[in-house]
Amino acid sequence: MILNIEIKARTRNAAGIRSILQAENADFRGTDHQIDSYFRVPEGRLKLREGNIENSLIFYRRPDQEGPKASEIHLYRPGAADPALKEVLVAALGIWKVVDKQREIYFIDNVKFHLDQVAGLGEFVEIEAIDTDGSIGEAQLRAQCAHYMQLFGIPDADLIEHSYSDMPGKKND
Repeated sequence: MILNIEIKARTRNAAGIRSILQAENADFRGTDHQIDSYFRVPEGRLKLREGNIENSLIFYRRPDQEGPKASEIHLYRPGAADPALKEVLVAALGIWKVVDKQREIYFIDNVKFHLDQVAGLGEFVEIEAIDTDGSIGEAQLRAQCAHYMQLFGIPDADLIEHSYSDMPGKKND
């Protein structure tokens, strides 16, 4: 299991955040066109991410709240997109929602940053402080998230409490 503290916020300053990330020597991994298919499950979220850079089957539990929130994540990386995996999931569970986005991916140490352009929803920034092995701890992850929120000048009013899949305007509404 991976512990993740994250925020999601609307942004009107993607260029400014991008400049800050470059000034901080963030490792730019590229821009990924991602299709996230969310499946019908009794609890939590199960999504299949199909992208040019990232392909993952992700199960997570996360409270809906503004600001930094903890997620329990279970992750499987099949490598390249696997149509057979999606076919099995669709047959067994059915698709609940689909989110289509262009995502710029950056890293500074254990912190991952996304600048997202989400079809039908607009522009967002995400900050994910990640502890893959229990060596960092939740308090430090929260401090990292808070640091970057301040550095990027993200106002509380722009924080989003829900997943993109819960927001009006995405497919399957």
